[in-house]
Amino acid sequence: MPAEFIPVPPFDLVILGGTGDLAARKLLPALYHRDRDGQLSEDSRIIGVSRRDYSDNDYVQWVSEALAEHLDERIPDDEVWQRFVARLGYQSVDVSSNTGWSGLAEKLGSEPGGRVRVFYLATTPQLYGSIAGALAERGLATDSARIVLEKPVGFDENSARAINDAVGAVFDESRIFRIDHYLGKEAVQNLLALRFGNSIFEPVWNRNHIDHVQITVAEDLGVDTRLDFYEQTGALRDMVQNHMLQLLCLVAMEPPASLNHDDIRNEKMKVLRALRPVTPDNASKVTVRGRYSAGMIDGNPVPAYGDEAGPDRELSAETFVAIKAELDSWRWRDTPFYLRTGKRMPRKSSKIVFQFKPVPHSIFGEQPLDPNTLTLTLQPEEGVNLKLMTKDPGPGGFRMTSVPLNLSFSDEFDVRYPDSYERLLMEVLRGNPALFMRRDEVEGAWQWIDQIASAWQDSRQHVQSYMAGSWGPPDAFLLIDRDGRRWQDE
Repeated sequence: MPAEFIPVPPFDLVILGGTGDLAARKLLPALYHRDRDGQLSEDSRIIGVSRRDYSDNDYVQWVSEALAEHLDERIPDDEVWQRFVARLGYQSVDVSSNTGWSGLAEKLGSEPGGRVRVFYLATTPQLYGSIAGALAERGLATDSARIVLEKPVGFDENSARAINDAVGAVFDESRIFRIDHYLGKEAVQNLLALRFGNSIFEPVWNRNHIDHVQITVAEDLGVDTRLDFYEQTGALRDMVQNHMLQLLCLVAMEPPASLNHDDIRNEKMKVLRALRPVTPDNASKVTVRGRYSAGMIDGNPVPAYGDEAGPDRELSAETFVAIKAELDSWRWRDTPFYLRTGKRMPRKSSKIVFQFKPVPHSIFGEQPLDPNTLTLTLQPEEGVNLKLMTKDPGPGGFRMTSVPLNLSFSDEFDVRYPDSYERLLMEVLRGNPALFMRRDEVEGAWQWIDQIASAWQDSRQHVQSYMAGSWGPPDAFLLIDRDGRRWQDE
């Protein structure tokens, strides 16, 4: 039986924000799939918590509607569904007025030996500290209880430290799981296997052979109803601080001694410390800010950022960021990492592209030789692509052409494998922190992000407009073009 399907110990999983968007789209579908595959023990419970005045039956109805909307398949009214429904419970708690906690304590009861208790905070980060304190006051944060913090942890380094201090006063670091769902993606996991499980890659995984690395996280969706949130964060804080820096760390880190969680996280910290600072003097040369205007996505017109809020709304946030990141290290000195993320791009696409240096001397005359590239696609279809030069078959001369060697996970492995939230939830229940961020990682990432935000403010770097459905503002292309390189958009 695959490790993903080995049953986890009996648990009580409490989702604070249990009627929110994250619970509906990701958490509850993930738990249903794990239950369907027989991974949840019979007496495990899932308890939703929010301010809504629901009964247990009301919550079952809400979950049924959420799963019907967000699952790809139709839910059969069978033994699996009845088993899942039997796990569900609900408790109304108003965190702002600090009411309802006694009802949750009564619902949970005393913690039997060997039973795992997890509090998943699918709420705004500003509530993390007060929720942890309330759990401690009611005796709910037992010595074996765990807490899961959704990203972003804080708004900057100072707020992240304050949250970590408040939560850390209640839960030991070993029981705090800071989640970034990108770390649970199959292709991200496969990055470790590809690099450290194959002897052909490690000798060339350095500045001597790799010309540069591109990391792109593109979304075709807009901000829509999250305008107020995005005006507080922008793409830099929403995407670069967590998703993109975590990918950069995994790509650039030195080989860890083992898959032990601290061995991996120690190496990631070294990458964060090696990031070259962004200052007001160089910010305009190594970073680009953008905001989408009206345009077309898949042939359909879409409005500009903030149009729904009206013409008088003053806008400040960026929906696109491109960064030329450099590491001051032996392995990567003078090998740039180009990071790019944006909303209302032509399509949803996340990938990492390693472009290798050209051959030192071509024996094929004037024929152009495309550089070798290794591409890891994270979404929508996860896979690996290696482009090589080969002879074009047939007579009539020696013609060179670039061909891909493709590995599509969905084609190669004819099974449904767990998505990122399924994997991460099971790792929390197992108590394995390897796929989660340690406190110093979060704060180290914020240090670099704060430098960029401060540099933008001090240099008054403007936000450039780009049309929805395009790959970003003109300066994003100049950022890489002035180095004699181009973005890999296909």
